[in-house]
Amino acid sequence: MIIDLLTDTHCHLNFRSFDEDRESVLDQASQHGVVRILNPGINLEASRDAVALANKYSEVYAAVGIHPNEPVQLDSESIRTLRLLAGHPKVAAIGEIGLDYHHDEVSPSDQARKFRAQLDLAAELDLPVIIHCREAYADVCAILKHWQGQGGVRSSSVGVFHSFSGDHGDAKAVVALGFYLGITGSVTFPKSDRLRRIVSHAPLDRLLIETDAPFLAPQERRGKRNEPAYVRWVAERIASERGLDLGALVTATTRNAATLFDWDNQI
Repeated sequence: MIIDLLTDTHCHLNFRSFDEDRESVLDQASQHGVVRILNPGINLEASRDAVALANKYSEVYAAVGIHPNEPVQLDSESIRTLRLLAGHPKVAAIGEIGLDYHHDEVSPSDQARKFRAQLDLAAELDLPVIIHCREAYADVCAILKHWQGQGGVRSSSVGVFHSFSGDHGDAKAVVALGFYLGITGSVTFPKSDRLRRIVSHAPLDRLLIETDAPFLAPQERRGKRNEPAYVRWVAERIASERGLDLGALVTATTRNAATLFDWDNQI
């Protein structure tokens, strides 16, 4: 089935696993109705690559930022570089940024410093944020609440929790902060009953679909490289869980992405 107007709101097209066939991956995505792809940065090099890809391909957009697991110091020069990169007209967000307590390459205090600095940059530039949060929901939400209290809230929306993996309480807290829930192929995994229950009850206007390609391929392609075309399986599973027509789910999530990232909803 070909579905019109799908948006993959998180895909790392700049990664080496796409070097041999990036053009065909984009063609395949287009054939399956994917009309927009957002490529976030994880460090300065990846952020530059994301901007270059956005500049080259009409359907690709970029975000720029430093991932919490990156063992780098975010100094004034790094912030200046991110600010300059964010000036490109196809940069739609700051990200992916946040906290990750699953890994211990970077201390929580250093992660928090980078996170706060990039939140301040997003507020300065009036851009939404793409949040990476793993086993750190309470701390991420506390930092975001403080940031919002300092005036760091974008007029239309504030950001998305990429690849949401929390519990029902976390989902409620995320939505209460005005953020979106980014849902990946994890929703199709046999053991993801909790996530399926969450997406079946979450407000439809707070859901985004994404692949996180080349990671987290849906169950239909589990163990293989993920790619933007596979976002359709994410949409199909969410629609099924909610008892929705697939077209209605696709329309809603594409509209949500357009609202968050300030895109013209007309493709």
